[in-house]
Amino acid sequence: MTKPNAYTYLSQSDIALQIERLVQAIEDSDSPAYRIKQARTGYDRVEETKLSRYFPHIRQMVDLFEGGIEYSYSEHLQAFREACQVIGLERNPDGPVCLNEEGTAWLDHHRSMNVLVARIRQLAGERWYLRRKDDLRHQARKQEIRACDYADTLCERYSRITIVRVNLYYRSAAQARLRVEHVFDDLEQLIAEHRRNSLFDHLIGHIYSVEQGDRNDGRGYHIHAAYFFNGNEVRGDVYKAIQLGELWEDITHGQGYMDSCNHDKERYGDECGIGRLERNDRAIRRHLHKAVKYLVKDAQHLRLRPEGARCLRTGHLKRRHRG
Repeated sequence: MTKPNAYTYLSQSDIALQIERLVQAIEDSDSPAYRIKQARTGYDRVEETKLSRYFPHIRQMVDLFEGGIEYSYSEHLQAFREACQVIGLERNPDGPVCLNEEGTAWLDHHRSMNVLVARIRQLAGERWYLRRKDDLRHQARKQEIRACDYADTLCERYSRITIVRVNLYYRSAAQARLRVEHVFDDLEQLIAEHRRNSLFDHLIGHIYSVEQGDRNDGRGYHIHAAYFFNGNEVRGDVYKAIQLGELWEDITHGQGYMDSCNHDKERYGDECGIGRLERNDRAIRRHLHKAVKYLVKDAQHLRLRPEGARCLRTGHLKRRHRG
């Protein structure tokens, strides 16, 4: 049987994904967290179910919602949080516990987890929860349109554009203690460099998207970025990407690294939408659209973010220029 005190520390990103998996598993089953049977000895016999494997990290799941930072949560995290609050889950050496239905005695950990599961299952059927899923898909579509329109506007204003696409990651050791607000802090520093660093001379636009790796890639929090430079002034897209990687490493004090799409443009073949683009080459626009849509794919949305923080950031379009 899985022991509630078996504990391996997970990063904030990983524990958020663990909560998501638990809530999704509860939606897809009618199982309790544990099956509890009375043995002939008079003691309870606790049997695991297919949900039991999610509970070794239950303490850290509950602790995710503690602290002074106000976050916006995905529907999965919100359902988990609300369920914990409604049943009055409390810390206990054997694992979190709650009172019985009458409120007269504390249940043991395993029974408390069954109560938690039942409450999450109830919340997952409520209208607000189901509506959130549709809202996420709708938002992703709106962001795709916004990113494509932004890129098209820049292409119309300049006869040539040099586009640099990079992914900004954190090393594994940094991910272990990384919190989402730290990523937004680093992004603010990076955007501030636009005004004072010669690297960004001739920058005419940018798109940033703060995202969270899915359950398989293990990359945790990261930033997708696209930079648009005046192609009449900037030709070396690979060199620009190298400079951006060096700057990101400086901002993160050596804890970050970069993956450049421009270093291996050949892999895109005839569908390459980055590098140096001519305004008159209309056929390449759909490939550019594909490149910027990747920035806002809904599979890597943040499961929690600081209240008011914007995950998608684009530059301000300056007065019309055709050159």
